[in-house]
Amino acid sequence: MPQKTLKEIAQLVGGRVIGDERTVVDSASTLSAAQAGQITFLSNPKYTAQVETTAATAVFVSQETKTAACQVVVEDPYYAFMQTVVLLHGHRQHPQTGVSEKAYIAASAKIGANCNVHPFATIHENAVVGSNCQVYSGVFIGPDVIVGNDCIFYPNAVLYDGCKVGDRVIVQSNASVGQDGFGFATHKGEHHKIPQIGIVELEDDVEIGANCIVERGTLDNTVIGKGTKIGDSVVIGHGTKIGPHCLLVPQAGIAGSVEMGHHCVIGGQAGLVGHIKIGSMVKIGAQAAVINDVPDGATILGAPAIDANKAKRAYSLIETLPEMRKKLKMLDKQIQRLTIAQEEE
Repeated sequence: MPQKTLKEIAQLVGGRVIGDERTVVDSASTLSAAQAGQITFLSNPKYTAQVETTAATAVFVSQETKTAACQVVVEDPYYAFMQTVVLLHGHRQHPQTGVSEKAYIAASAKIGANCNVHPFATIHENAVVGSNCQVYSGVFIGPDVIVGNDCIFYPNAVLYDGCKVGDRVIVQSNASVGQDGFGFATHKGEHHKIPQIGIVELEDDVEIGANCIVERGTLDNTVIGKGTKIGDSVVIGHGTKIGPHCLLVPQAGIAGSVEMGHHCVIGGQAGLVGHIKIGSMVKIGAQAAVINDVPDGATILGAPAIDANKAKRAYSLIETLPEMRKKLKMLDKQIQRLTIAQEEE
């Protein structure tokens, strides 16, 4: 594992060292778990007390803090920590296997330079795969799919026919991109399947988590914007359009024809009904049920989802409801007694 001095790290992240800049670190860890020789970070003020007691050799901070560890002062400690993790540990290394003879590649498919296609992957007719892509075993790339450069498709990922994938896209294991949307016309009690003639477009730098489902559009395309990251087991309905640089936490569910702006954060197990518009810079709490349009910059919670500040006040009352009920019943009885007494007078 490579070792780096704090001077080298500070130069990488644009930081300032407090302490001996010749100090060496060789790995990264959290505040509570870090040991000698490791570097950690403080980005949330509520963990400031842990900086004073951490056993780490160095810590990223946004301002000088009381600690025995060396400090690297930077504008964004978490981002600096990420850069340092890459420097010390690197990303996963992919085996350089070339194109396996056990993979099925249609004669009309085109594969760019320096791709690794593992055994039992399938690349169908007229599919185009760019350069430097990793296609692991069990991956299915359907007819007429277009894939950009530097993409990674982990085992058993599926790209249905006609999908378009940009550069540096990652699709994790068992994700399904471009399957039929949940579209049916109900007539006289029977559900008739509607052909799903749109496709899915994944723009540059998108990541699709394991076991995700991204449905193709019924008529319009389903679009996942540049840089958006989608966690495991997320479902995105047909025709939905998600803007750039959004974060969808695992198990969220987005119904069809939703329009979402940029830099939104959707909490785990949140559910959005179809045909609504979510503005930009919106934050939606875990398990929220979103049934209406949401304006730019809003933070909402609850089921149904409402403004976060109102939701916190409302939900804080839940645990006091039994006692409030008792008091109301007591007051009701007192009112009844007073009413009867007044009538008797």
